[in-house]
Amino acid sequence: MASSSLLSFSLCLLLLCHLSQAQFGSSQESPFQSPRRSVSSRNECRIERLNALEPTRTVRSEAGVTDYFDEDNEQFRCAGVSTIRRVIEPRGLLLPSMSNAPRLVYIVQGMGIVGLVMPGCPETFQSFQRSEREEGERHRWSRDEHQKVYQFQEGDVLAVPNGFAYWCYNNGENPVVAITVLDTSNDANQLDRSHRQFLLAGRQEQGRQRYGREGSIKENILRGFSTELLAAAFGVNMELARKLQCRDDTRGEIVRAENGLQVLRPSGMEEEEREEGRSINGFEETYCSMKIKQNIGDPRRADVFNPRGGRITTLNSEKLPILRFIQMSAERVVLYRNAMVSPHWNINAHSIMYCTGGRGRVEVADDRGETVFDGELRQGQLLIVPQNFAMLERAGSEGFQLVSIKTSDRAMVSTIVGKTSALRGMPVEVLMNSYRLSRDEARRVKLTRGDEVAIFTPRRESRAEA
Repeated sequence: MASSSLLSFSLCLLLLCHLSQAQFGSSQESPFQSPRRSVSSRNECRIERLNALEPTRTVRSEAGVTDYFDEDNEQFRCAGVSTIRRVIEPRGLLLPSMSNAPRLVYIVQGMGIVGLVMPGCPETFQSFQRSEREEGERHRWSRDEHQKVYQFQEGDVLAVPNGFAYWCYNNGENPVVAITVLDTSNDANQLDRSHRQFLLAGRQEQGRQRYGREGSIKENILRGFSTELLAAAFGVNMELARKLQCRDDTRGEIVRAENGLQVLRPSGMEEEEREEGRSINGFEETYCSMKIKQNIGDPRRADVFNPRGGRITTLNSEKLPILRFIQMSAERVVLYRNAMVSPHWNINAHSIMYCTGGRGRVEVADDRGETVFDGELRQGQLLIVPQNFAMLERAGSEGFQLVSIKTSDRAMVSTIVGKTSALRGMPVEVLMNSYRLSRDEARRVKLTRGDEVAIFTPRRESRAEA
């Protein structure tokens, strides 16, 4: 027993050291340093035209649907990412799996629970469950131990490192809709740049591929072992080993738990108090107790707010430290009717923009000053904007809601107009000579937006002057 505990502690310590040294880096690291991304992701962003994208392949399961975006599209190749959208019905369980690339999951709709198994960490949750009646009258109680289970809700961002076993369950009354972005160009992925999902349970029909090609069957990894050796490894009989291989399971990767899923989990208030307690005490999070989620849908968390225009909420590794390991970040933009985001570019990241509601007009310009996108982005569509490409977004009459997943844990943005913008930081003389403006015109260009930051509302005087 002691040797087992020592082995578990040693493994946990080894993983913690690797995490802090190899992934997190020094606390003196410059915020301008780009995240570690594979060199192979370079020289593939020769894009002349961007397009609003929708899923190209749909796979149905017993209790949900998985939509795949075409990762071979040049926009995905440029950003080095892969994107999936899942719909999980009530009492639907997304079976345990792992992937070769780290991912961020944004909960567009619904609520549920999620489990992330961190290698080497102890099973700190214990629950007692009553089994079905045996031999007539008496019930038998059994104890279960497992790692922490988290509750999630609409607006949450979940961080899942590569190679970590992950499962999800919808314990609400409405479908869960989640958009997942995987960073296949992250150095943590030592395979090729395609997304590879390794099922730990079940089997999945891949469905009909693009252009009518028939998909293959994805088996769980236990199916790849001989039944005899698998039975020996688990210490069970052959019949039970065959069940683990799910040879005849046709339910897909999202199955229905007919009697619900009874697992021990803290209440939402207990989770919040525990998280606040950690930040108040000032202790650095340890590997096993690391937070994996944070909400960016709550208006109270907004970083930028304009009462007539909307709000912007960012999530980076300063707010959620596990993102230093994931090397990704997120941003939530909510624009009211006809409001716009200041023209801007991402300094150190690609941006995968997904429209969660409403619709809006988006324009994107490349390094040649050419318009590579000028069109409408509506709910359910995705647009990938490469690093440094300038963009401008304006909401339609229904408003415009976006979530952007970015390929840096500390993504930085430079605006062109408004307070703290690029033009605001330049001398008037520079603007006069750069654009051949009079002094009065240069001052108007620099100062008209006053103290407005990032989100603008329409101005009648600008339309009148036009």
